[in-house]
Amino acid sequence: MPITDLLRNNAKNYGNEVALVEINPQIQEVRHVTWRDYDLVESDKAQAYRREITWRVFDEKSNRMANLLLSRGVHKGDKVAILLMNCIEWLPIYFGILKTGATVVPLNYRYTSSEIEYCVNKADVNVLIFGPEFIGRVEEVVPTLHQNRLLFYVGDDCPTFAESYSELTANCSSADPMIELTDDDEAAIYFSSGTTGFPKAILHKHRSLSQSAVVEQKHHSQTHDDVFLCIPPLYHTGAKMHWFGSLLSGSKAVLLRGVSPKYIFDAVSEEGCTIVWLLVPWVQDILVALEQQDLRKEDYKLDQWRLMHVGAQPVPESLIKRWKQWFPTHDYDTNYGLSESIGPGCVHLGVENIDHVGAIGVPGYGWKTKIVDEKGNVVKPGEVGELCVQGPGVMTCYYKDPVATAETIVDGWLCTGDMAQLDKDGFIWLVDRKKDVIISGGENLYPVQIEDFLTQHPCIKDVAVIGLPDPRLGEIAAAIIEVKPGVLGDTKLSDEAMESGLKHFDSEDDLRADVEQFCCGLPRYKRPRRIIFADVPRNPTGKIEKPKLRKMYNAEQLVAHENKA
Repeated sequence: MPITDLLRNNAKNYGNEVALVEINPQIQEVRHVTWRDYDLVESDKAQAYRREITWRVFDEKSNRMANLLLSRGVHKGDKVAILLMNCIEWLPIYFGILKTGATVVPLNYRYTSSEIEYCVNKADVNVLIFGPEFIGRVEEVVPTLHQNRLLFYVGDDCPTFAESYSELTANCSSADPMIELTDDDEAAIYFSSGTTGFPKAILHKHRSLSQSAVVEQKHHSQTHDDVFLCIPPLYHTGAKMHWFGSLLSGSKAVLLRGVSPKYIFDAVSEEGCTIVWLLVPWVQDILVALEQQDLRKEDYKLDQWRLMHVGAQPVPESLIKRWKQWFPTHDYDTNYGLSESIGPGCVHLGVENIDHVGAIGVPGYGWKTKIVDEKGNVVKPGEVGELCVQGPGVMTCYYKDPVATAETIVDGWLCTGDMAQLDKDGFIWLVDRKKDVIISGGENLYPVQIEDFLTQHPCIKDVAVIGLPDPRLGEIAAAIIEVKPGVLGDTKLSDEAMESGLKHFDSEDDLRADVEQFCCGLPRYKRPRRIIFADVPRNPTGKIEKPKLRKMYNAEQLVAHENKA
């Protein structure tokens, strides 16, 4: 069943119930707008602290978008790109594109103008829909776009080089165009993270989208009464595919614009959220805020919150143990996936397997896994190899890149590029990205294992381990460590923070000595040879930006070497 049928069903069965809520805490004046009709002034909608949309209007908005595109000659095989921050317009636009039979192309809102140009051309985009945050970047590339490419603008004060989405769709029919779709029709192109250069274009069929909805609902048992809090960017497969579980159950979802522990607790409390998907840095921030009493659980309505799940990157076991101390009744799940496997769910821990926290889990619903050596042979439990997955959510191909496709999909198996091992109980443990493995003095070092150990230090908030060149060993492990507030500097720790195990250090040298002593718990060859205190950069989906760190500290090391010479 194409994913568009789920929206039609919800409009029919739950038409007057709330489908989506947008919360924008950065709007100072608290105003609430129920977006049920079409006579609201666009500026009124844009300035609302809280906007909501029913399933009926969600469906009608998608129909208006579809009919606009069809009237401009868009049809099956065409590509329509979305370049928007999370907002209540995002998903109706997404489904409107799908209802035409065209392929939707979500774009990363961090893209520079050159990356936007590259992705639009790579995916053969016919229409680009963008918001006010991107006017400057889009304007830069307009001269290089072919003349018949359409540009629609979502927001106030439409620039002269584009057309107004709100004005055009207001004059379009809200009737469903009912374009026939099958599971084998092309549905979406998602772009990879681009950690090794410009991103790859990942093509999925409708089957992949429908599979992700079923997987999410099977894993987390969403009912019509659940309320899902969505914080990560909708352009990424992770956020949207988790929301597809809400789509399948016809339940409400909340789009939160802006991330802070207070914003999250406010949204959970005010909207009655029962399911929250978090990234590792947000979990860290919440725990720090609780430990330092910047947040007090008793000030919020949190009893209905039943599930906290984390994905997009390895999750330290110590982090979840701290979480369960604060929220002992929460179910917990971690989800593993790639954009090539339509986001999360090809491997998941499962809420019943909290005793195996730290593992990424077992094959997800409808998925198969194997761990292989360099020759493609399945390795024994306990041995490290590359994780491969197989299932109905595997991408069709890298669009217009047959060489990369052949390297990644082998005999129907998606080679993930992640190194993993299977334990005696059948649980998969992520070791590291293939390209992130550090070879030091002939030994393979897996940064994730070192990171997991270091996160157990009570003063460490976040850590990234990278390889840096070394003339003797080839590479050494360097740990970039972000400490918790109050550990260094003039700020003093509260009594509550001290009781939780935090210490205060007057200098980085004193803290470094303490961390080095802590690392004696690691085998000698795994201990970081260099410790750097700095912020750990993560992208919008929570992944550590290790290429950026390697470039930064490789350059720094080169300058130091030249100065020494």
